[in-house]
Amino acid sequence: MFIQFAAAAAGAAPAAHAGENPYGLMAALEQGGTIAWAVFLILCAMSVFSFYIMFTKLFEQQKIINQSKRVRSSFWNNPSLKEGAAKLEKNSAYKQIVDDGLIAMDQHNKLTDPVEAHDWLHGSLQRSQNAINSKLGTGLAFLATVGATAPFIGLFGTVIGIYRALIKIGASGQASIDVVAGPVGEALIMTALGLAVAVPAVLAYNWLQRRNKSIAEDLAAFSNDVHGYMVSNGAVKPAVVGRPAPAAKPATATAGAATKA
Repeated sequence: MFIQFAAAAAGAAPAAHAGENPYGLMAALEQGGTIAWAVFLILCAMSVFSFYIMFTKLFEQQKIINQSKRVRSSFWNNPSLKEGAAKLEKNSAYKQIVDDGLIAMDQHNKLTDPVEAHDWLHGSLQRSQNAINSKLGTGLAFLATVGATAPFIGLFGTVIGIYRALIKIGASGQASIDVVAGPVGEALIMTALGLAVAVPAVLAYNWLQRRNKSIAEDLAAFSNDVHGYMVSNGAVKPAVVGRPAPAAKPATATAGAATKA
């Protein structure tokens, strides 16, 4: 009797361990071999670079947005473009537009063939604006590429994992649902990883593109204002709305009059 009980207890211990889930990411990588590890590392690298680009572009965009606020509030209060540009940040996008405009006007005076100052200045300011927009768009192509290719890279890992699982199942001669579901479901982890990498990249790409469009509109408006200012010798410039004067306090004045009375 005791021998039978001991034998039953010894058989129950392996059964408990067998009931645990033997599948997961590490198991899929170990069974998938070199191809599974390569797919996993590629997806990890894509994710790391995607987030790096997203945060660096957000910082760069926010810097230009803050510069735009300072330009609208104080730049046009200066008596000349040179003095206004001197007060801007050294690497400011708006300072670059003003400096390129001043250089273009100086170069126009040195031209031997007659070229309209309006056309020459417009082309120079447009080139400066395009250079800034091109710099802002750097790296966004990588986000678009990750969003388009990461799901297929994950799907490739899934196909290889299912292929290996089916070969192993066929070699063992067992095709029951409990034998098939584990390895096949484990292979689908790669597809989930591909989607997890692609979705943030697509969202970041669309969001950054929208912010770049807004910044480009502000740069175009500022460039147009600089153009009008320069071709009119300072006669045309945007109106600067000053701070409203503090309102009078009639209640206080009335109280003072009542005190004197």
